[in-house]
Amino acid sequence: MRRRPNPKLSDVARAAGVSLSTASRALSEPALVRLGTRERVREAAAMLGYVPHGAARALATRRSRTIGAVFPPVDNPIFAAATQALAHELAASGYTLLLATHEYDPSAELEVTRTLLERGVDGLVLVGLDHDPELYRLVSRAGVPYDLAWSLDRAGFHPCVGVAHRLASVRVTQHLLELGHREFAVIAGRTAFNDRTRERLAGVHEALAARGIELRPERVAESEFLLPRARAACRTLLSRAPGFTALVCGNDVLAIGALAECASRGVAVPAALSIVGFDDIDMASGVTPALTTVRVPAANIGRRAATRMLARLAGEDVTRTEELPADLIVRASTGPVPA
Repeated sequence: MRRRPNPKLSDVARAAGVSLSTASRALSEPALVRLGTRERVREAAAMLGYVPHGAARALATRRSRTIGAVFPPVDNPIFAAATQALAHELAASGYTLLLATHEYDPSAELEVTRTLLERGVDGLVLVGLDHDPELYRLVSRAGVPYDLAWSLDRAGFHPCVGVAHRLASVRVTQHLLELGHREFAVIAGRTAFNDRTRERLAGVHEALAARGIELRPERVAESEFLLPRARAACRTLLSRAPGFTALVCGNDVLAIGALAECASRGVAVPAALSIVGFDDIDMASGVTPALTTVRVPAANIGRRAATRMLARLAGEDVTRTEELPADLIVRASTGPVPA
């Protein structure tokens, strides 16, 4: 069996050697179909690359007025703000947001994306650049427009709206260098399947290398975006490679965890150690000392992703790459290098 563009249910039925109604039941109500027949239909669908289109089943217009979004865990405040703005903007135009999440797992992301397509979403919003290649093939076969949020595809292969993570990380590291710091450590998020984390870490390396400073490997720790894990990463760095005066954190949750660990150990911030974060979540300005960070316009990313998708569904041209500002916000957690 060879794949053909936009295969139909009738192609699946023919390949499986069953009637059209049996193929439909096997995919939509599998409990009503014998196991052997069901498996034969599923194998044929997989071989042909068939994706059931829920909207086509429900509406002659093939429009469900739903948009699917696949996000990393939305308990991260930065993603929660974007999701809320995305849903609000879509609702204003009569669209409903269907949200699916994954734990930075490409196979899980692929499966939830498949489910959204089967529900008949009219468009998809994905986060970042790291995706299983099969995901793009799946979306292409379904003929559904998509947009990548949060990251910028400089190669121009994918439509996207986001910020320049590496450049922003260079800027916040330069802020510490201008304060006289030369001994650095980093708590990064997990770099696997997360281009934003890798770009932010690369920005630190780039800014330091420009000043002839090497970031020692033992002064880099990766952590999940959880306060207890961030505190543990800070403990590890302080015991494994002490002597650094500046700590760059991959996001504000990591930075706030580091602040808490320093407070419990009697490490004065910023008198003994300057700490910076990334994102500028609401809590960043409320902790003590208030956190120096990079402001990522999360809500605006969500709004722009919605606006771009609605424009494309209306047949309008949309800028392929839309960069939003990521400003340095200087607060009390950074100060001059200790004398």
